[in-house]
Amino acid sequence: MKPYPIILAAGQGTRMRSNLPKVLHPIGAKAMLQHVIDACRDLKGERMAVIYGHGGDQVKTTITDTDIQWVEQVEQKGTGHAVAQAAGHIQDDDDVVIAYGDVPLIRAETLHSLASALQNADLVVLTTQLSKPFGYGRIVRNDDGKVQKIVEEKDADDEIRKIQEVNTGFIAAKGKKLKTWLDAITPNNAQGEYYLTDCVELAVAENAVVDAVICENPMEVQGVNNRMQQAELERAYQWQQVQALMVEGVTMMDPTRVDIRGTMTVGKDVVIDVNNVFIGDVTLGDNVVIEPGCIIENAVIGANTRVKANSVLESSAIGQDCDIGPFARLRPNTVLHDKAKVGNFVEIKKSTVGSGSKVNHLSYVGDTNMGSGVNIGAGTITCNYDGANKHQTVIGDNVFVGSCTQMVAPVEVGSGSTIGAGSTITKNTQAGSLTVARAKQITIKDWVRPIKTQSGDE
Repeated sequence: MKPYPIILAAGQGTRMRSNLPKVLHPIGAKAMLQHVIDACRDLKGERMAVIYGHGGDQVKTTITDTDIQWVEQVEQKGTGHAVAQAAGHIQDDDDVVIAYGDVPLIRAETLHSLASALQNADLVVLTTQLSKPFGYGRIVRNDDGKVQKIVEEKDADDEIRKIQEVNTGFIAAKGKKLKTWLDAITPNNAQGEYYLTDCVELAVAENAVVDAVICENPMEVQGVNNRMQQAELERAYQWQQVQALMVEGVTMMDPTRVDIRGTMTVGKDVVIDVNNVFIGDVTLGDNVVIEPGCIIENAVIGANTRVKANSVLESSAIGQDCDIGPFARLRPNTVLHDKAKVGNFVEIKKSTVGSGSKVNHLSYVGDTNMGSGVNIGAGTITCNYDGANKHQTVIGDNVFVGSCTQMVAPVEVGSGSTIGAGSTITKNTQAGSLTVARAKQITIKDWVRPIKTQSGDE
């Protein structure tokens, strides 16, 4: 078996009403075409071709796989014409598998079944059953149940239109025979196009072995032609994702209100509440709890950590037994060691927070290396930007920083030291010391507060 996938991705997709090529519209934050490429790659073939057309430069720029043979279809004259553009790449001993760039839910297992059926056939079509098959090509079988031809909706008579087994478009065929059939296709149909499906009738006419593989789940082979279908497949995709996580033991408080736009690795007894979005590569350790309304992107979260409601984590590494939020924001390159706490309305960026350290509320920590056992009071700011460059703040172990403190980087706060509330720290502090840096408080006696005039003018 020598699989050679060919993916048709040249359509303009006018019903999407978009400047973006149809196959680049996302499902689960990944281009539909990329979904299909990933599924086809599981066939383990040495080569893969993508037939492109509308928005070709954008398609080739977006899809970064380096081993794809890009084949241009300048004029869109039907599926048979599209595959024929790649005929020069098809080798006689190839097991060619034709897939579609706007059918993103196709499973690798289904493609394997399609390709494997070529061991006993010259051509295999993938079919499915629809209760309302309007618009689809019908599978016409003989009295023995053998596939005879595929008739498109516009070319079908009333009797054929009653057939509920339909063509999905996916076909597998022996390379040598497929090239012969592609040469023989004619545009004698209502659309005036070269139908790939005509290969079936040509194969039957020469007594080639034609078989069919039935896809049990019609949603898997559903294409996208408009925004409504895109939304429908997005929900189907998300349902697949959360089902897989629940099988792994995740508690979903409401599986319909979680979006997974990437890949997730989970431990045991994870709990995910409603309205959470996971983006990129996310890892959740044992007993992690994600409260409602969080966005977590490219993050690793250690065991027993709780992320409280409405928090945002981006490209961060979180240790075990941490407490985050609510309303916390961890920006890229944030590292929290075990038992660290980041409270409500705290923003941390490109910083390390040591084991057991706490930044409880209303603070900004940026470009900081913080030791263990540190307490950061409310309203504290690390002033890391001078208008041109970023500078680092270093905070030693067991430091206590009083509320409303500004640490103007670059600056070091010695281990075990205390910063008095309301201080502005511009110089390094000594270990174990108390530092207070604020204006002297004065009281003016007999001071008269200004009052408004009778007219109320300001």
